[in-house]
Amino acid sequence: MKKTALMILSAAAFALAACSRKSDPPAIVAAGDVSARIGYFASHGWEVEEISEKAVTIPAEFSDAYEEYALIQDRQGLPLRGYAGRNARLFVYEVKNYSPESRKMLAELLVCDDTAVASAVYSEDGVSLILPVS
Repeated sequence: MKKTALMILSAAAFALAACSRKSDPPAIVAAGDVSARIGYFASHGWEVEEISEKAVTIPAEFSDAYEEYALIQDRQGLPLRGYAGRNARLFVYEVKNYSPESRKMLAELLVCDDTAVASAVYSEDGVSLILPVS
């Protein structure tokens, strides 16, 4: 994950802390193939096109920045914490149907064992973060 994205996520965690809504239980979101991943974003109103994919390892112990990212996933009902220490695939997409102030928007989906475990939509320049994805 880019350093800029982690900085954005850190700022977003503060905003989430002010939200009084309780976290939903972790969801099982199938993401084992291209159509499922694209469908996940489409179900939230996002039209996306994949631009990259890479292997990553979810940290076994979360740094402060990653803990804030995990809080975001908790709020979205995604099970990131249950996959700590595991190998995963990070898919990054360009958002095609939303561009505030002509900013390029990106969406990411972290997938482990064919399950979406984390997601976010943010501006490429690090100025905007859309929370939650749903």
